[in-house]
Amino acid sequence: MQKMINLTLLVSLLVGTLSCFKSEGDGSKKTLNMVITAKVKGMDPIYANDRYSNNEIARVYEGLLEYHYLKRPYELIPNLADGMPKVSADGRVYTFKIKKGVLFQNDVAFPAGKGRELVAEDFVYSLKRLADPKLQSLGWWVIDGKIKGLNEWRKKYADLPKVDYGEEVEGLKVIDRYTLQFTLSKNFPQFLYALAMPFTYVVAKEVVDKYGKEFLNHPVGTGAFVLPRFEQSNKIVYTRNPTFRKKLFPSDASPEFKKLGYLQDAGKPLPLLDKLIVNIIIESQPRWLNFQKGKVDYIGIPKDNFDSAVIPGKGLADDLSKLGITLNITPSLDVTYVAFNHDNKLFDNIALRRAMSMVYDVERGNKLFYNGTALAAQSVVPPGIAGNVNGYVNPYRGPNINLAKKLLAEAGYPNGKGLPTITYDTASSTVSRQQGEFFKKQMEQIGVKIKVVTNPWPEFQRKITNRTVMIYGIAWGADYPDAENFLQLLYGPNRSPGANGSGFNHQTFNQLYKSASIMQDTPERTALYEKMNRMAAELVPWIFGVHRQSYVLFHGWLKNYIQSDFDAGVAQYLDVDLEKKKELRAGM
Repeated sequence: MQKMINLTLLVSLLVGTLSCFKSEGDGSKKTLNMVITAKVKGMDPIYANDRYSNNEIARVYEGLLEYHYLKRPYELIPNLADGMPKVSADGRVYTFKIKKGVLFQNDVAFPAGKGRELVAEDFVYSLKRLADPKLQSLGWWVIDGKIKGLNEWRKKYADLPKVDYGEEVEGLKVIDRYTLQFTLSKNFPQFLYALAMPFTYVVAKEVVDKYGKEFLNHPVGTGAFVLPRFEQSNKIVYTRNPTFRKKLFPSDASPEFKKLGYLQDAGKPLPLLDKLIVNIIIESQPRWLNFQKGKVDYIGIPKDNFDSAVIPGKGLADDLSKLGITLNITPSLDVTYVAFNHDNKLFDNIALRRAMSMVYDVERGNKLFYNGTALAAQSVVPPGIAGNVNGYVNPYRGPNINLAKKLLAEAGYPNGKGLPTITYDTASSTVSRQQGEFFKKQMEQIGVKIKVVTNPWPEFQRKITNRTVMIYGIAWGADYPDAENFLQLLYGPNRSPGANGSGFNHQTFNQLYKSASIMQDTPERTALYEKMNRMAAELVPWIFGVHRQSYVLFHGWLKNYIQSDFDAGVAQYLDVDLEKKKELRAGM
């Protein structure tokens, strides 16, 4: 997934549940009311290029693989696959068996409205949709150049009036009803990660054909929850899928999760919830107030409430702790940044980019917007994965106003003279707007004039994809735990609508990326990752912000909650203790 994330909160999307402000309904039903901070574009997996859409899609749809919910470091395990694949000696042929008896959810697109069995051909069809040039998928970059014959198939139909999904592609082969084979055009060690991303989740041809352009509003998958119709509103209501296959809560876990008692539901059928309600609330204070009232099950702490919730050196404030609330602190595999649009000739000037980076005070921004809890990013790869260079210091990391002014003069704009006003695009929330204004004031110190432009989240994404921005503030959360997923954001051929929204294109960086991306996990590959990470700092394709930590609060009645960088589909593992909830809310 191109996991672009709104910079609104301390925790990108790690916000919890928000009950409707009215009654929660039947108290005998286990209902989790979640909240997200931006509109969802739709429910078609091939357009799931942000965390908001990604998580909603993953409630209904599934892929061949997923991450083990209770394992760290992250571990890929079978989901719709019936075991991990058989891989050829040369690492290019992956043969999967898929689970038998898995049913698509009931829908009028199927005969008698009964969902049919999932078969191997469904995965071939779904990946061809991802590659279809007419659909302009936002996830094509995930498999671009990786599956044998698929790029040629895509190119063939780019200018023809109709795409033939029946035409065979060498690298996508159905061996039998339950056996699927992928042949790669080159080694790509991250291929299995791609099969756990919502872009590659499986859809049914009958449903796509039935609804046509309205398919994005009629999600029909194999997942744990059902959504009869998606509508652009402030609430999305899912219910338990009555035909969901037999899938059990994990019976093994990493030692830290075993110690904390996360195996108490081991072996129970999933999902554990009856209903899932997702409210779209852009501003933070309504979420916070309802959390305090017990109407919010878990929440990322808003920046304006951080000091009252977390006491330095002590942890959770006593008034919250007495209510049975728990604080969860987890480093995130992410990076925040301000990206230059490299299609704009103005930003061919590296001295200008360096000057703007050099004046920006990341530590002050950290205190203002992340309560000082984040780590200043020296480059693109976050700590915790190979490729991050421990102890490396970005030579163009500010603040150094005098050097920034010198660089601006070298760029040909002494004290900003002759430099046009630069528009800074961001999302339309209060905090995003405040971050834009902070950036504007930082640049004013050397004479760079900034105009802040706010946008609803879908419009913001569209402008980035269509390259109609000058600079923009955003974040990226890992799609998978590999530095390649961050470095590919700067690989020239990945430009929009691929993951490289900035359009940065540097020949040497591209060559290093091409070499590293086909290598297995070795010291040699790590050395290339580190070299690219240093190059990214010194070439200043972005102004680097921070690597965040998530500070999440959850009530005592919420069971099995674990923060994850890869949280697609995790709602099926969550549970609500109704008796505990009744008891704790009585004391609020």
